[in-house]
Amino acid sequence: MDDRNTARTDRPRSGPDAHRPPRPGRPRRRAAVVAVARAVLITVGLVSAYYLLPLDERGTAGASALLACGLLVVLLVFAWEVRVIARSPYPRLKAVEALAATLVLFLVLFAGAYYLLDHSSPGSFSEPLTRTDALYFTLTTFSTVGYGDITAQSQTGRLLTMLQMTGGLLLVGVAARALASAVQEGLRRQRGEPWARSGADAGTPDEEG
Repeated sequence: MDDRNTARTDRPRSGPDAHRPPRPGRPRRRAAVVAVARAVLITVGLVSAYYLLPLDERGTAGASALLACGLLVVLLVFAWEVRVIARSPYPRLKAVEALAATLVLFLVLFAGAYYLLDHSSPGSFSEPLTRTDALYFTLTTFSTVGYGDITAQSQTGRLLTMLQMTGGLLLVGVAARALASAVQEGLRRQRGEPWARSGADAGTPDEEG
């Protein structure tokens, strides 16, 4: 009787009720749809806020404060997303959502800063910027396309552009690597493996075994 009871209690662990690791199928497809939907909603929400917020009422000081607070928010959001990815049952999907939130927030932030700078200091760019022009200039700078139709003329505008270039390089390099590490940590948690602090530490158990 005891053996049968233990067998019954052990069966659900490998059956359809098992939660770790998650099996591919409907739950995974549902999670993928939710992740894509959230990424789209985040993008639409941030771009809509960029066009709807009353940015015209701010001056140079307001633009500087907006940029400083916005960059701090980007760092806080990114740090929180890294923690969430490592604990998520679907770390890869969560990383896509995190990248969308961080990237769009970064681009919208600089577009707003360019727009405010142009309105508070006319002549900062080669032509007056609408909100769409500012977002266009931000995207061309981030993608390193550089069409040359809109250029920064003032020293402040060029400093702001260089700041975006530096931040874009960090976002592509350091941030992408941090997201990849968080994904690997989430996958290790699913497999029940101990987390490793570095590549050297991760290799020592295999060598001893």
